[in-house]
Amino acid sequence: MTSVVVFDYGFGNVRSMVRALANLGLDVTLTSDYLQAMDADGLVVPGVGAFGACMAGLGSVRGDRVIADRLRAGRPVLGVCVGEQIMFSLGREHGQDTPGLGFIGGSVDLLDADVVPHMGWDTVDAPADSVLLDGVADERFYFVHSYAATQVAPADLSDYGIDFGDAPERVTWCDYGRTRFVAAYERGPLYATQFHPEKSAEAGARLLRNWVDTF
Repeated sequence: MTSVVVFDYGFGNVRSMVRALANLGLDVTLTSDYLQAMDADGLVVPGVGAFGACMAGLGSVRGDRVIADRLRAGRPVLGVCVGEQIMFSLGREHGQDTPGLGFIGGSVDLLDADVVPHMGWDTVDAPADSVLLDGVADERFYFVHSYAATQVAPADLSDYGIDFGDAPERVTWCDYGRTRFVAAYERGPLYATQFHPEKSAEAGARLLRNWVDTF
């Protein structure tokens, strides 16, 4: 049976994610154990709350090492919500800059909109060759966030010893207020979504299945 670990570092909506993955017939484990996280076919990194707090929580259980080691080995990782944001180089919240993991170049900033947070169902603009959005590019997904990445730049992964080679970089966008932000990211074994697939009904289930099919 295909195995997935939902990484438990104290900052994720883990119950919904575990249930959504289990509904796909997967062997799902909620843990922060390094070896279990490395051995699983797929790793989900959820996240809610503040960027800085999530980074601190992740570091306290060696989650940064787990993610880097999996990506170096070409093993799939899916970051969700703040779990996507921390994949970027920098988070800017409340006047404070916090370094992220740096697997994606760019910063996470406050949305420029009349109403924040961005909460509810919204459409996305996916590239034609998106793996995650295959078959659901025209569907709506559920968002809850006040911050997002608005640019994507090449990341220098040499310090991690990670080489994605010629794997294409696929970016899905969403527009809210005066901000166009990254709704999903795909490159090699690294996948991430700003929206919550586990709360996005049948479209979210299809997206998770698309991810699992990459294993």
